[in-house]
Amino acid sequence: MRQVLASVISNENILGELERTHTRTISGSWLIWLRCPEIAQEARPGQFVMVGCGEECMLPRPFSIHRVNGNSDIAIFFAVWEDGKGTRWLSQCQPGDKVEMFGKALGTSFNIKPKSNRLLLVAGGIGIAPLWFLAEQGSKQGHDVTLFLGASGAYKPTEEENPPQLYPAERLPQGIEVKTITTTPDGKEKMATDLLLKYPQYVKRADQVFACGPTAMYRDMANRKKELGLTGKSVQISLEMRMGCGRGVCYGCTVKTKRGLKQVCQDGPVFELNDIIWDELSPKL
Repeated sequence: MRQVLASVISNENILGELERTHTRTISGSWLIWLRCPEIAQEARPGQFVMVGCGEECMLPRPFSIHRVNGNSDIAIFFAVWEDGKGTRWLSQCQPGDKVEMFGKALGTSFNIKPKSNRLLLVAGGIGIAPLWFLAEQGSKQGHDVTLFLGASGAYKPTEEENPPQLYPAERLPQGIEVKTITTTPDGKEKMATDLLLKYPQYVKRADQVFACGPTAMYRDMANRKKELGLTGKSVQISLEMRMGCGRGVCYGCTVKTKRGLKQVCQDGPVFELNDIIWDELSPKL
């Protein structure tokens, strides 16, 4: 697969540091815009790109396509882990820098069925990354779009009041309805799926549900389908998995499904929630 050099248009830190007790600290979350018409012209919501992240990273990193501007630019929204060499390198790129990428959008996309009108999107934390694109497209096509957005509740403690780690409301697509929830460090509030219980009317009326978030969120949705009102509904998820190549060569992103072994980079990342055999998926993912 040919490589392209994308030019950095802008690179902005839009969420601050988040210390977490049981997993890695997030140094911040960035929004980077890249000029790469080869990808922008064909990109669809749910697809991803493979990005070369400097000399220290031997393998490229997968990132969801967050936004598309016309036929020339794409945006990536990503968290920088405290020990993440690739994401830290990408966060330090400046306008005019060149970033190496595979020359096409990869993977499967979300599929809005012809008869679907009301769409419910469920984003847990960084899960807003691929759903922004879908929300905008759905709204532009005349669909009724509701976004349930969950996030951790606070930045690294400061003397000031801790603002939530929510994607900035003013940056969300126009024409959609948004409901939010935050999870505080002491766990008093839970994950984005709690919004399904809090607003059952939105779940009931939804023709399709689309979700992106941590594996724990997907397991919760799969295990509590009836309680959450998801029984009988199409629920498409974007499955995050470590990828070595992004081209179906290394088989490092293989998962067990009811349709046999599938590769996330080729057969996904978008799957039906019910197709994944969740008991066979590593609890660390």
